[in-house]
Amino acid sequence: MINTQYLAFDIGASSGRAILGTLDGCQVTLKEIHRFPNEMILRDGHYYWDINKLFNELLTGLTLCIKKHNIIPVSIGIDTWGVDFGLLDGNEQLIGNPFAYRDSLTDEAMDQVFKAMRPKELYARTGIQFMRFNTIFQLWAMKKKFPNQLLNASKLLFIPDLLGFLFTGIAFSEYTIASTSQLLNPKTRNWYPDLLIRLGLPIHILDEIIEPGTQVGSLKPEILSRLGIDKISLVAVGAHDTASAIAAIPAEGQNWAYISSGTWSLMGIETDSPVINDASFKYLFTNEGGVGKKTRYLKNITGLWLLQECKKIWDQEQELSYSELISQCKKVKPFLSIIDPDDATFMNPENMPAAISEYCRKTGQSVPQTIPEFARCIFESLALKYRIVLNQLKEVSPHPIEKIHMIGGGSLNSLLCQFTADATGLPVVAGPAEATALGNILVQISSHQGISELETLRAYSMNSVETITYLPKSTKSWEKIPDTRNPIPEN
Repeated sequence: MINTQYLAFDIGASSGRAILGTLDGCQVTLKEIHRFPNEMILRDGHYYWDINKLFNELLTGLTLCIKKHNIIPVSIGIDTWGVDFGLLDGNEQLIGNPFAYRDSLTDEAMDQVFKAMRPKELYARTGIQFMRFNTIFQLWAMKKKFPNQLLNASKLLFIPDLLGFLFTGIAFSEYTIASTSQLLNPKTRNWYPDLLIRLGLPIHILDEIIEPGTQVGSLKPEILSRLGIDKISLVAVGAHDTASAIAAIPAEGQNWAYISSGTWSLMGIETDSPVINDASFKYLFTNEGGVGKKTRYLKNITGLWLLQECKKIWDQEQELSYSELISQCKKVKPFLSIIDPDDATFMNPENMPAAISEYCRKTGQSVPQTIPEFARCIFESLALKYRIVLNQLKEVSPHPIEKIHMIGGGSLNSLLCQFTADATGLPVVAGPAEATALGNILVQISSHQGISELETLRAYSMNSVETITYLPKSTKSWEKIPDTRNPIPEN
């Protein structure tokens, strides 16, 4: 019997998972093998990712799969968040831990880069949304503040590629994760050497770009020996977690938008080619790589990070489950206060509830007093932000948008899903929650079975998951709430 089991490593900015996928006919079942926390570490005034700890957690997940569950997967695939990277020296040793994107390293970098290159020109070249932590700005900041690291670097590897390198000893740059860097030409799907030269950034550290679905190679002999097996291969999946998640959307046709809801909310549409024009620049949509050579035309929105950070504070005194929190939110009066989730105030505050309170005071709104009031403020504000982005998408989309697919952890939040349907006036199809892991598995399946059509992978997803559809209800009350990108009045 052919082994049809694959292991997905899905690492987010707050936690990671090892998920086993089993293919039976045209249906995939998922089983969690290992789950572990992932947090930034603070050293010498900067936030980093503990890459060796992450790698050891992945090894633990693979070991549990083989030793505890007696399953040797055909392959493994790794996906993570975007933009962050590690540097290797000439001996292929890691030069320190990778900076975390929420670190203050890049606070001034974007403005400095814009003095060397006009924003409109940079966007016309790359089609990427300006966010201060994009790889291009991280490299610029390192050139100014940590020049020796760049001088000693021989390779730049994005986080999932770096973890893959630790497994295999093979260096590569998977396209979907590389596309988050703002260093690529989205039309040629390759690096922009002249862009790096113009900014005085090293070119030689960038590795060959490969497409999702590429079989990278076998794990290192010493790892295989430790596991007591002969072979497991690494497949380059949609290494950017959103790319894997979008590949698993259980959808047909193209008349839909998506919201990948987790720490971040990624909202957009799928297109056959990049969309770079005046309207796209005006709204700063991003053109990132997708599975099947698609383009993920989307906007990054601060997501459930707001709630996650609030909950860290609340849990010190009163620990509430998410289901209890959602139930209590339903009893709170609507629209007491609205925040802009993307305001810089919420990037990485020491105390998120205090930051939300201060924002509401500055904007002349009611300040939330109870935990459910804070939570409802977050959910309503996210839904209203989704409405703003949907209206922008409708202006530039090459096809109609008739519904929204909500995937990721946020799809389990019935209140957020209903708020989104009410705010946008569109049906919201919720699920799967583990879209990223499923997409990771599906790309591994496509690699081993020679499946090239994205529609086939999505048919597998439709056969494998259950969804819930939320229809718009109280849309009139939401229509009275104005669209505001930043309610803080200008001085």
